[in-house]
Amino acid sequence: MHRFHFTRTIRVLFVVGLLASAFAALIGSAGARGWDGQVYTITNEASGNRIAIFNRAANGDLAFDSYVNSGGNGTGSKLGSQGAVILSDNGRWLFAVNAGSNSISSFRVTPQGLDLADTIDSAGTTPVSLTLHNNLLYVLNEGGSPNISGFLVDHNGSLSPIDGSTQPATSATSVQIGFSPDGHVLIVAGKLSNTLDSYVVDRHGVAGPPQTFASNAAVPYGFGFDNRGNLIVSEASGFVTPYSVSRDGTISAITAAAPTYQNAACWVVITKNGRYVYTTNAGSSSITGFSIAHNGALTILNSDGVTASTGAGTSPIDMALSNNSRFLYVNNGDGTIGAFQVHADGSLSPITVVGGLPASTTGLASN
Repeated sequence: MHRFHFTRTIRVLFVVGLLASAFAALIGSAGARGWDGQVYTITNEASGNRIAIFNRAANGDLAFDSYVNSGGNGTGSKLGSQGAVILSDNGRWLFAVNAGSNSISSFRVTPQGLDLADTIDSAGTTPVSLTLHNNLLYVLNEGGSPNISGFLVDHNGSLSPIDGSTQPATSATSVQIGFSPDGHVLIVAGKLSNTLDSYVVDRHGVAGPPQTFASNAAVPYGFGFDNRGNLIVSEASGFVTPYSVSRDGTISAITAAAPTYQNAACWVVITKNGRYVYTTNAGSSSITGFSIAHNGALTILNSDGVTASTGAGTSPIDMALSNNSRFLYVNNGDGTIGAFQVHADGSLSPITVVGGLPASTTGLASN
């Protein structure tokens, strides 16, 4: 009996030692390269979609690392959506749309780079946006008869369709899909129909039929959830609105739409602590920040709406925050990515701008 326990203990210690060594090797590899994380975007080229990888230094600076083929094709022009490339919360998996070949790809994130795990039909036409909750991945297909559809992600990154999960999107111009923090409700923004769709997701991961609600201001575009479950939506008419979302999918405005005093507020990110929300203003080449109250109410950080300028003519679109929300990255319309430091008071200061990306580049994700 004692010998059995001793042998088992030795085996456990051996396995723990191997895991510790592997973890140390991973950290050592990262440290040896001199980076703290990565920023990812997709080139969306019609001749072959690629993931562009940038290494992030401890001070937020970026350096181009490599391209990785996505296993599909892009459309050759920007998608005008949010969520074309996303990371899992644990940073182990990356997912991307291939809008030109109607497919989705999954990748393992390793210290050596990205490994393509799977590519699967998106169950629709022109996939533009993705969202993930645990092992449930949903896609928004914008083309043809717009729809949403769900997939299970297994431990190898393989994707399998969820029977009965495909539902219509009520707007022909939907631009983003996103899970509520508890994974119980899906939201889809329809920019030209001025509507927000909600879908209640059952315990099997199957989305129910859409419920449609009028947006508080015109042209709802990008959105995010704060850490209290409030839905914050940018409206390209120049506003940002906080909404509550109930478990039955009901969407209700918390306050009146808050003006940005800028043009074409389109994409949204929210800091991890839930204190600040930022929107890019594609028509003004600027970023507007708001502080978020406990009930979701918004207070603009700068009276003129310019928390930071992205540079004349840059037309900023997608954004991503580093996993500690210390740095904000912006995918500009001119083929560049801008980096900003996020300060404790919500203010932003520029760090760097990197370029050389194709004009069709879309989406942004960061760890």
